[in-house]
Amino acid sequence: MLQASFRGTFTNRRLVLLRKASSLSAARERRAPIDVHPEVEDALATGKPVVALESTIITHGMPYPTSLEMAQSVERKVRSTGSIPATIAVIGGRIKIGLHPAELERLADQRSNANAVKLSRRDIAAAIALKKDGGTTCCSTLIFAALAGIKVFATGGLGGVHRGGENTMDVSADLHELTRCPVGLVSAGVKSILDIRRTLEYLETLGVPVISYAETHDFPAFYTGRSGLESPWRINDPKTAAHILHTHWQLGMSNGALFAVPIPAEYEAIGSVLQEAVEQAVHESEEQHISKLGKAVTPWLLNRVGELTQGKSLASNIALVENTALVGGQIAVEYAKLAEDRHDQDQCYPVIGIRGKPDEPHSAYDVASSGTTDDLKGQPLPNASLVVVGCAAVDITSQPLTDSDLVHQSTSPGKVSMSLGGVGRNIAEAAHRVLSSYSKEFSAATLLVSPVGDDSFGRLLSEETRMLGMRTDGLIPVHGGRSSVCSLLLEKSGGLRAGVADMDLVQNMDGHMAREFILAHKPKLLAVDGNLSPDALKVVVSECLRNGIDAANITSKFSEPTSVVKSASILPAIASNLDQLAWSPIAFASPNLLELAHLYQQAQLLNLTSHDRWWRVLDGLGLGSKFRTDLDLLSRREASNHDTPRGNMAFLVEKGIAQMAINLLPFFRHLVIKCGDLGVIVVMHFTGDDAAESPWSTESTNHHRRCVVSHSPTSGDIVVLQHFPAIQLPSDALVNTTGAGDSLVGALLAALVQSPKAFHSTISLQRTIDIAQHAALLSLQSPLAVSPLLPSLHGQLSH
Repeated sequence: MLQASFRGTFTNRRLVLLRKASSLSAARERRAPIDVHPEVEDALATGKPVVALESTIITHGMPYPTSLEMAQSVERKVRSTGSIPATIAVIGGRIKIGLHPAELERLADQRSNANAVKLSRRDIAAAIALKKDGGTTCCSTLIFAALAGIKVFATGGLGGVHRGGENTMDVSADLHELTRCPVGLVSAGVKSILDIRRTLEYLETLGVPVISYAETHDFPAFYTGRSGLESPWRINDPKTAAHILHTHWQLGMSNGALFAVPIPAEYEAIGSVLQEAVEQAVHESEEQHISKLGKAVTPWLLNRVGELTQGKSLASNIALVENTALVGGQIAVEYAKLAEDRHDQDQCYPVIGIRGKPDEPHSAYDVASSGTTDDLKGQPLPNASLVVVGCAAVDITSQPLTDSDLVHQSTSPGKVSMSLGGVGRNIAEAAHRVLSSYSKEFSAATLLVSPVGDDSFGRLLSEETRMLGMRTDGLIPVHGGRSSVCSLLLEKSGGLRAGVADMDLVQNMDGHMAREFILAHKPKLLAVDGNLSPDALKVVVSECLRNGIDAANITSKFSEPTSVVKSASILPAIASNLDQLAWSPIAFASPNLLELAHLYQQAQLLNLTSHDRWWRVLDGLGLGSKFRTDLDLLSRREASNHDTPRGNMAFLVEKGIAQMAINLLPFFRHLVIKCGDLGVIVVMHFTGDDAAESPWSTESTNHHRRCVVSHSPTSGDIVVLQHFPAIQLPSDALVNTTGAGDSLVGALLAALVQSPKAFHSTISLQRTIDIAQHAALLSLQSPLAVSPLLPSLHGQLSH
């Protein structure tokens, strides 16, 4: 019954157990050279409308800089409909589904990139193997759109049967590709340099639907709205077009459909003039034997038509492709609505079980089955630089249509979705996304260590983690165990209302199992979350201290924790190590305001604040009246540089935030305090060589920069307290808050792995917190706990 629930009740368009759409995941498993733009990946993962765009028109269809201006304009047209543009190309031997601005310019500038090739199906593998740049034709764009699960593709003109094709057999590969790819192709008909009648006959033979998107059945002829031929079907609205594509999906049909959109009416008058130029160009190509040059014919003809019309054809070309982009975007929006309403998904892949022999006896933790090699290449994985020990869970999220439904009804209409979650897992994914996009060196730098049950949820966690490109050798199958599951009830606005968490598996995790990973990897940084038991945390912290590994204590929420008590789970581990150390046992901690208060209260109850070492450290800080005065002045500043209604920072003093943070410095070297919409407060303690060599040694209090710095005249210790205002987020942009804190911490850990001294200067600290806050902001705007857009932060990590 549970397996059946994966295929029915819990399937969801946003992040599904049996993943949507295409063979993209399978291609990635085989390490195909495919890069999906973060914005496109986010749209595909969350069910937003996407429109594929070809790139041959950029590389071979228009002169520079018109080619670039056209490409940018077409993307804007798609965006104006609410869809996301995905211009497709090959750059440096890698398939790009969605282009960054610099990549778009690289393709368009034929002067500096004259060797870019024109890519049809036959050319793809060779171009990739030879590391070429290439513009995708309709044919290859259809292939990659279908691969990614993009349902709509907008272009200028479709290829077809060339004139004289009955003798030369010169037929564009575009036509056959429409029989293989379930994509709606929106174009201004076929190029008028072709034999339109035979092209339509051949499409009929291939079984490809041809639909005029117009007021009449007239089939357009590129530069004009009428070719003298008719389409068998006619529609004139995006909803019907989307329904045609959706019906193909319902019936399991693998072919696409051609939507023929006439050029805008204002360009119709010049169409006959342009067609005369087309006929002359075709005649010249036959006389000069250019018509026998294969795929070079079309670019030559279009260029010649431009010369004969003194550039007038170029304006028409741009107008018609902008028009098809607009229509394509509208169809994609309607298709996304249909996809949202259905309960099943395009071509689900099977849940693959965790490797192992079920008939053999199992230990409590079957480490061998998780493996420590690259599954595809059989090569050993490198040691991880960041190890995250914590919870990997499945999140089931329910959100009512209106908040009032929760009061008046026992069962409320709304949306139910399932995704990967867990504090440790979310943080590991965020760190992995940022690090791996920054450099290939870091692609396997993050290791998540977490137990998973030998149940369907466990298989899901392992498979989905692998599909994200993350290593899975730290996921420990537990025989007879029940995988961690968190069921969340959200308000209509996206805020958390209530939740139920089944975390027994993680809370009962043996710390010695994590110890084995610490000894094997010797990471730069190890992070633990509060779901581990105090006994497990003692083992982990002690092992880190013995091996000189910085330990970070990570907590779960950005501003409203579901379980504040977990934030103090680390304190017994700190207590057991205080006598042996001359420095703070934990390098970094990330509480929010409520968790900070709980940490401080529990430290008092455990008598940690009466320990000899606590007194020695506080005495060595040398904090006096100047520090208190500086802090008081800082507390009078507005909490935001832009949004004064948020009030000032009086809470720093009035609620004892600064006092509690300072009192915790003997246990935590650096505190990153998450204050929700009040921003982030960083409190740091530098001692010994760190203090002497740190740029903070020459810094002083700067209220304009919201920074208080204290230098101890006796010990030389430095204390820094700095406030970073929250980044503004429009209220209507908030989607959910469940992963914002995790994303902030994950990006923070990524920055620390890339630069261990990221906190050691004003500039690097500012950059690090900026990265972390932007990561939280992206996740607040994403239905996923960790936004796929996090890789876009990688440029901010560079020095």
